[in-house]
Amino acid sequence: MARRRPLLFVATVVLLCAAEWHLVQAYKKSYIVYLGAHAYSRDASPKEHARATESHHELLGSVLGSKEVAQDSIFYSYTKNINGFAAHVEEEIANQIAKHPGVVTVLESKMLKLHTTRSWDFMDLEHDGQILPDSIWNHAKFGQDVIIANLDSGVWPESNSFTDEGMGEVPQRWKGSCHDTVKYAVPCNRKLIGAKFFNRDMMLSNPGVVDANWTRDTEGHGTHTLSTAGGSFVPRASLFGYANGTAKGGAPRARVAAYKVCWSGECAAADVLAGFEAAIHDGADVISVSFGQDAPLADAQSLFHEPVTLGSLHAAARGVAVVCSAGNSGPYDDTVVNAAPWVTTVAASTVDRDFPNVLTLGNSVHLKGMSLESDTLHSSQLYPMVDARHAAAAGADPYAAADCGVGTLDPARVKGKIVVCARGGDVPRVAKGMAVLGAGGVGMILANGRMDGDDVVADPHVLPATMITYTEAVALHNYLTSTDNPVANISPSRTEVGVKNSPSIAGFSSRGPSGMLPSVLKPDIAAPGVDILAAFTEYVGPTELASDKRRSEYAILSGTSMACPHVSGVIGLLKAARPGWSPAAMRSAIMTTARTQDNTGAPMRDHDGKEANAFAYGAGNVHPNRAVDPGLVYDAAPEDYYTFLCSMGFRTADVGRLTAGKFACPARAPAMEDLNYPSIVVPALRGTQTVARRLKNVGRPGKYLVSWRAPIGIDMEVKPAVLEFSKVGEEKAFNVTFTSQKDKLGMGYVFGRLVWTDGTHYVRSPVVVNALA
Repeated sequence: MARRRPLLFVATVVLLCAAEWHLVQAYKKSYIVYLGAHAYSRDASPKEHARATESHHELLGSVLGSKEVAQDSIFYSYTKNINGFAAHVEEEIANQIAKHPGVVTVLESKMLKLHTTRSWDFMDLEHDGQILPDSIWNHAKFGQDVIIANLDSGVWPESNSFTDEGMGEVPQRWKGSCHDTVKYAVPCNRKLIGAKFFNRDMMLSNPGVVDANWTRDTEGHGTHTLSTAGGSFVPRASLFGYANGTAKGGAPRARVAAYKVCWSGECAAADVLAGFEAAIHDGADVISVSFGQDAPLADAQSLFHEPVTLGSLHAAARGVAVVCSAGNSGPYDDTVVNAAPWVTTVAASTVDRDFPNVLTLGNSVHLKGMSLESDTLHSSQLYPMVDARHAAAAGADPYAAADCGVGTLDPARVKGKIVVCARGGDVPRVAKGMAVLGAGGVGMILANGRMDGDDVVADPHVLPATMITYTEAVALHNYLTSTDNPVANISPSRTEVGVKNSPSIAGFSSRGPSGMLPSVLKPDIAAPGVDILAAFTEYVGPTELASDKRRSEYAILSGTSMACPHVSGVIGLLKAARPGWSPAAMRSAIMTTARTQDNTGAPMRDHDGKEANAFAYGAGNVHPNRAVDPGLVYDAAPEDYYTFLCSMGFRTADVGRLTAGKFACPARAPAMEDLNYPSIVVPALRGTQTVARRLKNVGRPGKYLVSWRAPIGIDMEVKPAVLEFSKVGEEKAFNVTFTSQKDKLGMGYVFGRLVWTDGTHYVRSPVVVNALA
């Protein structure tokens, strides 16, 4: 168990839009008022918690003029790990509170978005269903008794992924529970040991999406992510026969807990913060977060205006590892979210499994597609085909019809035909198929545009369908324009494994650099996030559309949401195998042992077939078996993060409040680039700059030699070039000096690598430099 640390608290004042009674009525919103940390410990008494709540009432009452009115306005009082409260007030009141000397920051509550099997075999934890001798599963006893908390959309407790068969008693350190009281409440067992919901903020902002006061998952996302991280072994799992095999989580013997903070795909900030506080207090070892902001924060000073950043900092101070999805706004640069250095940020990669089918055209050309359709066409028949742009309903814009939105297609032109729909727009992919089916179509082709390139996704369509690459879409278009009577057939899909070149980075996966924190490389790591089979709710069908009456205990989903819990499960295994390691040490072990080659031995590729770089995959694709024995780690304690905040320019008084006065900024804070991180970024090199790092030995004594590949146009020097360790836990420092070559200035970001090795271990760090004039 981690060493006891001062209990941190966040004060959250949440203010949401209230209905306008009159034009003169003040406009209310939800705000989070963050006060830092309380001085009392994790085991504080209920009386101390009550006094903290009372202090929140008094603080807000001092502005509102009445403690009673303050009590009515506050809907969360954070008294366990975070000091603060959430209240529904006018903007003017929030501005007044922000001026209070005891307040660190006040933030308006915003909505965060969900970032929405074969993967463990692909990562070498098993092979053809057999556990390999050097598998981290053996070292970690499958994550036995580690506790993984999932902040998401809840859980479907009836899933076999959460059966407690063979599980022992719940660890005594666990303080959580299942607190649903409504009909069909989520029950606890020895596997699913916690279930709590948080919806007070959402009830103020968008009450129509809150279906009940329960933790039950009505959309599937939370069940899928939680089972990916810590689901039990379930044989013969599949989606309509696709991806048939044994489903399991990364840490199949771990205990899991669901904290429902997301409703209908959105997560209100104050609810998210309440979920963090509960998971930390209840005793979670790992917190998995598969959601985040729509876009990166504007600048570093906005760091504390985001609930995941705040909640995860308090978790890190308690020794709790937090893993977050990087976002689904790729392939554009500077789109990565959840970029704080105290979280592990995960990009999405492919596995070596596809669900291909074949689109046969009337000119005998065969195009490869991808789908998870549950219905098939007659194999010997060619069906007439129509471009959706030429099948617009009366009064519908042809460009809108191209996206195949509901009501945009003319049934007279669509009936009995295969319809070609454009990928993208505001219409979800599966909804396009529903629109085609509703208009009488017999099949659908989803055609990629130029920006989509070769990135195709398998979806559980409600009719025979396929998605094709941009190159194949061009061939299809050429055929459509070459004949007055185009015809085609779509073959049934199949499950294919061993696909080359895998892994590659998914096109949707958000990229660095982090505009908010350019001195920290994000994402940190890539993990499987494309076509992942995991448990699902049976409340809705696999498309999550109301008109989809199909039900499946397992579903195949894609997103960095799916990549995040893979790493959460791996960190759960590391926590079981190496209980003394800090969250930073575990992140380092994962990053420095990652792979940057695919299954052909070539460099990992991006979605467009070009070589990927560290802004796409961080340190590389996760390789769990290596991570359990990395040799050396780049460790960091909470004090390192507090010092980093000082380096960013945060006031000493504010940083001090984070630790209840137990930390003060140094007289001269180091450069942000000197944070002891496993990757090295110099975002604005002018001439020469030296970066400091330190390594901790977590293996046997030995001598490590350094080597490096300098980024193009950059000279690198590492001193000392040899580090010798005589015992476990010993730390050694080194410096890396970068000098820009004058004739190479202005090239933009360039990439290299630094490696320490004792002949057995290879401790790899990505190096990223941007040389300026």
